[in-house]
Amino acid sequence: MSQGGIAQRQSDPEAEEPADGPAHARRRRRLLPWKHRRDLTPAQLRRRRLTVRGALGVCVLCAGALGWSVGRALTYPGRDSTAARLAEWARDHELGFVVDRLEDWQYRVDPPRVGGRLPADALARMRATGPAPAHVAARPLVPRHAPMRPLVSPALPGEGVYRTLAAAHGEPIVQGTYVRPDADHTSYEAAVAWISGTYARFQLHPGFREPGETFDVPPTIPEGRRTGLVATWNGGFRITDGGSRGGFYLDGRTAGRLRDGAASEVFYRDGSIKIGVWGRDAGMTPEVVGVRQCLELMVDDGKVVPDIGDDSKWGVSDQSRMYVPRSGVGVTARGDIVMVVGQALSAQSLARLMQHAGAVRAMPLDMNRAWPSFMSYDGTTDPANPKPTNILDFEDPPDRYYAQATRDFVAVYGR
Repeated sequence: MSQGGIAQRQSDPEAEEPADGPAHARRRRRLLPWKHRRDLTPAQLRRRRLTVRGALGVCVLCAGALGWSVGRALTYPGRDSTAARLAEWARDHELGFVVDRLEDWQYRVDPPRVGGRLPADALARMRATGPAPAHVAARPLVPRHAPMRPLVSPALPGEGVYRTLAAAHGEPIVQGTYVRPDADHTSYEAAVAWISGTYARFQLHPGFREPGETFDVPPTIPEGRRTGLVATWNGGFRITDGGSRGGFYLDGRTAGRLRDGAASEVFYRDGSIKIGVWGRDAGMTPEVVGVRQCLELMVDDGKVVPDIGDDSKWGVSDQSRMYVPRSGVGVTARGDIVMVVGQALSAQSLARLMQHAGAVRAMPLDMNRAWPSFMSYDGTTDPANPKPTNILDFEDPPDRYYAQATRDFVAVYGR
């Protein structure tokens, strides 16, 4: 090679450098939009500082706002669990689809057990039929409810046999029993409560977050208003995000929109309740003081509705087929109330169980571990502050409605 060629290479080092050599690295650095501090003029350096500080400030504000929002969700009044609070926060912030996907994933990872036996505590609860408690009259006007034929054969001791859960004026107006929900999920219990429509009065309560409006009725059962309380149960799917596909009405105020065709609990001025289709079985009159709508009837005219397998009606995606905690309420041909809660129910098995318990019209309420509930109350020791008992072991304690309730619920009193 000539001296001129060597000189040319030395004068133009980038011309012959390999692609991965220092010159290529320098070219890559020059292509980056973010220049090194030493390459900036004082004015550009000042602008960079302002930009960086502004971006950091926005990040801090966003993180602070997020933390404040989540913090409020974790500290609002009531007895909701941390998981339930976070799920509610997500749904309030248009992240319900994330909650649904997480629930679907959790279900696939840990589905309910098939087969097996009831745990010892569940067996003991089922067997504990016993004689009527001391606060029930020797000859009550309300007899013990006839046993319910279990859905699984052979029946276990006490399965389907009603026992008194709460009494008023010596009358056993709230009775309950336990059954296995189907032949596959035999290690789970479902509870059936029966309430006399003649000797009970029913009152709808709002929750302070759901439906979230301001009502004259408080979102709790405060001291001084507990005398005669015999039962409570949970509300349905959320009104505020449209999950219930219906509305909520109480003492002249409406949240959401009352929808014709929606399954409805309808509360009247005289303390009675009706369950049916809004616009067909009930409508707005001066005697109506409360309406709670949720989806559509599961049982109608004494039969499970033909489209009970329609996933779009009873939950998100395939959640209607999931065997999870659920609740529902119905009315018998005599006007008595049947309320069902279970640990592992699908939409179809819930409907079948309510129909089997005697409901001629029945509707779904809520699902998942945080929300279904049925409590009975014993005022023998302290009539002004009766002791609550969960019919099944769910996430919240039995006195959940003695504190501020997040969601709406129904309270039942003896007449």
